[in-house]
Amino acid sequence: MRALIAAGGTARRLRPITYTINKHLIPLANKPMIFFAIERIVNAGIKEIFINVNPGEKEIQNFVGDGSRWGARITYVEQTGGPKGVAHIIKNAEHYMRGEPFLFHLGDNIILGDLRRFVERFERENLDALFAFAHVRDPQRFGVPVIENGKLVRIEEKPLVPKTDLAQTGIYFYNDSVFEAVSKIEPSGRGEYEISDANTFMIESGRKVGWEEITGWWKDTGKPEDLLEGNQLLLNEVLQKEAVNHGMIGPDVVIQGRVQIGRNTTIWDKVLIRGPVSIGENTVIKNSYIGPYSSIGNNCVVENTEVEHSVVMDYAELRTGTRIVDSIIGKNAIISNAKNTLPLGHKLIVGDNSQVEI
Repeated sequence: MRALIAAGGTARRLRPITYTINKHLIPLANKPMIFFAIERIVNAGIKEIFINVNPGEKEIQNFVGDGSRWGARITYVEQTGGPKGVAHIIKNAEHYMRGEPFLFHLGDNIILGDLRRFVERFERENLDALFAFAHVRDPQRFGVPVIENGKLVRIEEKPLVPKTDLAQTGIYFYNDSVFEAVSKIEPSGRGEYEISDANTFMIESGRKVGWEEITGWWKDTGKPEDLLEGNQLLLNEVLQKEAVNHGMIGPDVVIQGRVQIGRNTTIWDKVLIRGPVSIGENTVIKNSYIGPYSSIGNNCVVENTEVEHSVVMDYAELRTGTRIVDSIIGKNAIISNAKNTLPLGHKLIVGDNSQVEI
């Protein structure tokens, strides 16, 4: 079995962060989110991986490499013509995927649990397709299954009135029959080839389609609040086994709970850290509080600041004299206290699609 990871798109809902970084490389628990998808795939026994990228993309290739760090082989597939919908990703990659069953994994989806049970069921029952569904608060944002008498009859894309709170997750298993489906469907009203339409085509064509519910958590990181929740979920999981301190800790530092600290990081003066928290390498923290569900990147400075339930990316500097919560702070960002300069007031350089609370 092979795997195809979707890592293209523009991630408009995550701007301005995604103006300067590919969404799939945004760090959650201090690791690019696409790494978690690759790890799940490799742990399921799949070592041949193809990654769909935007035309001209180079950043993902530089971060991910050839897959050798996971004992896998990774090939990159440019999506010809740019983003045209999720089903178009499969159509675009047909040359690479034909001849073997494959797992199709949206790179911005994170899940708890092992994918091997899906692989085993797909093979054991000789299915043409296997879909994973999860209960969500806002099913109108997703493809929603219509199930009658226990049988899956179709999938409706972003329905105004969902028939259930189940949503189609970004985990799909297919054989070659999917290529007929993606070639037969037409663009939707928003001009995209919808994966829900392709899946419905397979169901209505009499293909052998299975489905099951994800029992652990699943998160689509489409919005800023989803990223923060994804960071929270992953910190809970990752730090169960990776809460290791490689830093230099001062005598007045108090660490409570599961906390991961990278190499050459210095934490001194009066600091309280309450896990789960992940702190990267070469970072300096002093006279500050780092609260639960926060990840602080590499080469950061946090001074006289409280941070909680936030993602702080590499090279950020926080010297605020106040409390930061529920925030995503990009690379090289500088946040300082307005009282330290004259004239007094809030001085802002705010780009397009930013969100600021004062």
